[in-house]
Amino acid sequence: MRKLVVSEWVTLDGVFDADTMPQWFIPFQSDDRVKHIKKVIEACDAIVFGRTTYEMLGPYWSAQKNDEQGPAAKLNSVPKYVVSSTLKKADWNNSTIIKDNVEKEIAKLKHGSGGDILVLGSAALVRSLTGGDLVDEYRFLVHPIIMGSGKRFFTDGMAPTKLKVLEAKTLDMGVVAHRYETIK
Repeated sequence: MRKLVVSEWVTLDGVFDADTMPQWFIPFQSDDRVKHIKKVIEACDAIVFGRTTYEMLGPYWSAQKNDEQGPAAKLNSVPKYVVSSTLKKADWNNSTIIKDNVEKEIAKLKHGSGGDILVLGSAALVRSLTGGDLVDEYRFLVHPIIMGSGKRFFTDGMAPTKLKVLEAKTLDMGVVAHRYETIK
């Protein structure tokens, strides 16, 4: 069975807000972090997005023709599934919209053949998948900054989830890569 792996970039206090990335993400840019992000993306065989993340990443990455700015070839070639009840069309190459029975459809993907299925960003989607006991692994890049306010990945009402630490590695500039397995 394939693993569903959640990959998130956050601040120490859990802010993952794309609007504030110039404050907490950009200042910690390093070759080490880029290498780590590429490795996570290159390891997957499919990607699942929520609508907001899909609409944010799709226009940029679909226009990239080489890997100079990141893993463009992988992002553009891998099957992509966007969970949305409102999206009418998914133009990014190899994209499929999942409108209904999200947990059932994700479970079917997990039971298919292939490697890891990666969820990028998409906090609301991750919260619903966590509640459905579908997430197998979490990978966090924690940036050494406390924002104090902003959109947080973890919110009140999330299902309690026990985790086993698989790895904690400090990257350049104090960014820490955490890897956790869910205990079921």
